[in-house]
Amino acid sequence: MTMADGKRYEVTVISKATFLADRSDPAKGEYAFSYTITITNTGDVSAQLVSRHWIITDAEHKVQEVKGLGVVGQQPLLKPGENFEYTSGTSIPTPVGTMRGSFQMRADDGHSFEAAIASFTLSVPRTLH
Repeated sequence: MTMADGKRYEVTVISKATFLADRSDPAKGEYAFSYTITITNTGDVSAQLVSRHWIITDAEHKVQEVKGLGVVGQQPLLKPGENFEYTSGTSIPTPVGTMRGSFQMRADDGHSFEAAIASFTLSVPRTLH
């Protein structure tokens, strides 16, 4: 593979998490978060998001794995330069945790590749007095 081929299959993923106080119950160990994901095709070939794999870790190092087809019921096809944004949610039993994972992509030419989702923090904001 030459350097020019390196950008052919490339997807950039940006994550932002928000604590959902109205859906959380700390007394029961339930901390809910929403997360917004922006997926941008930064490669040279159209690619479809086929499936997802999330690894969610709480502060006690308990891990939940989530695998499934598409995201929010969709399998978006992204042409070069296009992006797709969605918001979903998760809950963990501790006030802090992390999420990371990958999207399995299929390019128009049939080539399959993974788009890494860098680890991001799920955290209850500190209350100032």
